[in-house]
Amino acid sequence: MINRVVKNVDEAIADIKDGMTLMVGGFGLCGIPENSIAALVRKGVKNLTCISNNAGVDDFGLGLLLQTKQIKKMISSYVGENAEFERQMLSGELEVELVPQGTLATRCMAAGYGMPVIYTPAGVGTEVAEGKETRRFSFHGVEKEYLMEKAFEADFAIVKAWKGDTAGNLIYRSTARNFNPLMAMGGKITIAEVEHLVPAGELDPDHVHTPGIYVHRIFEGSHYEKRIEQRTVRKK
Repeated sequence: MINRVVKNVDEAIADIKDGMTLMVGGFGLCGIPENSIAALVRKGVKNLTCISNNAGVDDFGLGLLLQTKQIKKMISSYVGENAEFERQMLSGELEVELVPQGTLATRCMAAGYGMPVIYTPAGVGTEVAEGKETRRFSFHGVEKEYLMEKAFEADFAIVKAWKGDTAGNLIYRSTARNFNPLMAMGGKITIAEVEHLVPAGELDPDHVHTPGIYVHRIFEGSHYEKRIEQRTVRKK
C-alpha cells in the first residue's frame, strides 16, 4: 500500500512557491490547517492566491498570512471578522473576489470531479455576473438564466482532518467537513494535516470522508488551538 506520510509540515509545503494558488480548508475558525499556515508564514512565500470560505481573523488562520502581506488575492465567501483584511481591501493592497458560498463549494467540487465549469442561478443579475457568460435552461419545467462559473484551478489544496491513516484516508469532525472534503478533491497536490495519524487499515472504511486517492501528502500536526469565533452564552 502507498505510504503518503511526510516527515513534517516543512517537507509537506517545501515546493509551494511564490505566485501559486492554494485552496485552504476550514469554516470560520474550525478545521483550519494551522500548522501549514504557520509554516507558510515562516517560509515567506508571497503573492499567493488563496481560495477559502473565510479569511481567518487578525491573529489566526489566514489572518496570519494577511498580516505579513503574503496573500495577493483572496477568493472567499465570508470575510467579516478580519480587520486587516478589510483595511487591505479598502486600500487596494489586496485583490478580492467574493463568491456566494454555495458557488464557492461547487466550484471546489467541480475541480475534484474534472468538470471545467458549472451553471448556477446564484449571482445572476448582480455584480457577481459581470463579465461572465449566462445561458437559459429549463429545469423542472421552469426556464431561467444561469451563470457560468469556472472550476477552481489550485496548485495545492491544504486541508485539516481529525484523523487520517498512512494511505491518506481522512475523517473530519462536525463543522470541519464543510469545505475540507471538497478542497481535498480539488487541488493538483493535496496536503493533509491531521490530529491523529494511524496505520493504514485502522480506520473503518464506512467512516472515511476523503479517500486516500485524493491525498498526496499527510502528516500529524500539533498544538491546535480550536478557537471559538463567536462565543454566545446565557446569563446566569
